[in-house]
Amino acid sequence: MKRDFIHVSDYNKDEIYGFLDSALRLKKRVNDVNDDYQPFFGMSLAMIFAKPSARTRVSFETGFFKLGGHALYLGPNDIGIGKRESVKDVGRVLSRYNDMIMARLFEHKHMLELSESATIPVVNGLTDYNHPCQIMADLLTIYEKLNFVDNVKVVYVGDGNNIVNSWLNLASIIPLDFTCLCPKGFEPDSATVELAQNASFSNIKITHNVDDAVKGADVIYTDVWASMGQKEEASSREKIFSNFQVNSQMMNSTKKDTLFMHCLPAERGREVTDNVMESSNSIVFDQAENRMHAQNAIMLKILNKS
Repeated sequence: MKRDFIHVSDYNKDEIYGFLDSALRLKKRVNDVNDDYQPFFGMSLAMIFAKPSARTRVSFETGFFKLGGHALYLGPNDIGIGKRESVKDVGRVLSRYNDMIMARLFEHKHMLELSESATIPVVNGLTDYNHPCQIMADLLTIYEKLNFVDNVKVVYVGDGNNIVNSWLNLASIIPLDFTCLCPKGFEPDSATVELAQNASFSNIKITHNVDDAVKGADVIYTDVWASMGQKEEASSREKIFSNFQVNSQMMNSTKKDTLFMHCLPAERGREVTDNVMESSNSIVFDQAENRMHAQNAIMLKILNKS
């Protein structure tokens, strides 16, 4: 029976930790020029991009290639998924040619329909609801830097978007101390907040109080204030979010040697200052690199190659 990777909460605690262990092993093997490990030899990955992204395309395409496979890019002009052609037809056709589908879509319902119609594994490369591969890369990076992930205190600053929903999904599986610091009216999905809060082992907080939220944070995390598809709101959001910028003052107020994370691309001078991005506490580019290794671990498992 095929398994997809649509939400991190589709996997249990042991499987989440298993992804981390696998990703660390794969990272060593991929970076070893003498290791010719190619579990995806002769396999094909179809990559559907309704939303463009440099990191998602490069990390999946390069990662699949480094492990011996071939990745095929299908942009908005190649497949008008849900518009020019129905989602279920795309899923069934690509299943006849390929061994796996990765999709980066707008509507989450399209991801669910693709998962249902495809007879090969489907990996969620992002929807407007969640971004599970990013969160696995984030968790891997935190584990590398802090040597633990259980009860790590992560304070996310900004819009309660798909990144926040993914952290909340994760908090329903493993113990986390997670705070979303956002302006009023920009809270994450309420059902997903409830899912995480119902997990008795995680501490979840949604707050608008900038002064208190970041104290004791192991990690401060942010993202752009206006995501793709919201750029017409950018100017109005800039005023609303002006007090939620991650800057040196905020980083210094945590009372800890706090790490800074951003899923990129960053709009320097808006959600984060340049000096925070370039500080020794910034692990943004380790985080970006780990997209490939975390995703390789995910693909290895659901292709039954691990």
